[in-house]
Amino acid sequence: MKIMHIGDLHLGKTLGEFDLTEDQKYLLDQLLDIIEKQSVDAILIAGDVYDKAIPSEAATRMLDYFLSNLAKRNVYVYMISGNHDSDERLNYGSNLFETNHVFISTKYDGNLYKQTLKVGKDEADIYLLPFVKASQVRHFLPDVKIESYDDAVRAILDKADIDESRNNLLVAHQFVMGKSEGPEFSGSESFGTQSVGTVEKIGCDCFNQFDYVALGHIHSPQQVGRKEVRYSGSPLKYSLSEVNNEKSVPIITVSGKGKVEIELIPIKPMKNMRRLKGKLKDILDKASVTAPEDFIYATLTDEEIVSDAMGIFQQIYPNTVKIDYDNSHTREIEQVDISKIAENRSFDELIRDFYRQMYSCEISEEEMDVMRTVAREAGVLHEAD
Repeated sequence: MKIMHIGDLHLGKTLGEFDLTEDQKYLLDQLLDIIEKQSVDAILIAGDVYDKAIPSEAATRMLDYFLSNLAKRNVYVYMISGNHDSDERLNYGSNLFETNHVFISTKYDGNLYKQTLKVGKDEADIYLLPFVKASQVRHFLPDVKIESYDDAVRAILDKADIDESRNNLLVAHQFVMGKSEGPEFSGSESFGTQSVGTVEKIGCDCFNQFDYVALGHIHSPQQVGRKEVRYSGSPLKYSLSEVNNEKSVPIITVSGKGKVEIELIPIKPMKNMRRLKGKLKDILDKASVTAPEDFIYATLTDEEIVSDAMGIFQQIYPNTVKIDYDNSHTREIEQVDISKIAENRSFDELIRDFYRQMYSCEISEEEMDVMRTVAREAGVLHEAD
């Protein structure tokens, strides 16, 4: 049997001011083409299907389009929720979906959801573990000591009483790390995994009874520990830190107990993401311009701030997302000890110094009035100040 593993679609996501609906549909169509060419029997969707808990109408239409096309191809679908998804919204219509072989698990209810996939003489038990927190699991397993996410997941799997003599596959959306180090972050993931110590981290060894573990949450495609524990990665690049990622989709072939082969099929976006660095005149020189439709992050090394740099850039690269600077002024600012910069300084003094550092000139009174107004609206400056 052949199984595709995807995750972190983030349908409805935007990149800066740019709507990604067409880009996401382009990728979904590419996945459907791969499914046909590879004769895929089932697809595992490892959470963060939507980008927001309340998805846009365009996002829900796109999921409907994808699932409908999978059903037409008689592809079995096994889908879980991620930390970005609303349990109720993603689960809507799940009982009806099952008649078309679309199986959805969005909330842990005390039992690990299981379905058996049969293709010819081959069988595999597929377990669905949506994103869970330790507190949710304690509610259903009050007699088990659960202090961390790792404890919670191990308790869920222990209760499931998995038959290790069978082909077992798991779909999960958690922060899983290997024996010595965690996965490589892309910058798009968010639920505190980098800042709250080790409480959310789950050791990959707790999945030893599974022949393949289809993970979601980390956007960079990679294995964790052994090659059969894998993040598919997001199909699109959603942050600058992914700019050098080569996106792919894993196709898993299961041909008997312990016989799992993984093939990574490259996928290409409609518009790539690139970072350009240099002086504005050099970057926008006709001889240097390539693929102007790409999403662009530009770092200018000009010493002087370029007036309306974004407007100038978007005449050549209309999908420019962000422009920043790397010059002597910005490097000087990076060396400043931020912990001491505000000591015994007034708001006006701080703003004047900042303006001087950035633009090598004094701020006007009109500009200072604007800054004071903004600061009052943000609550960092009071009327008396």
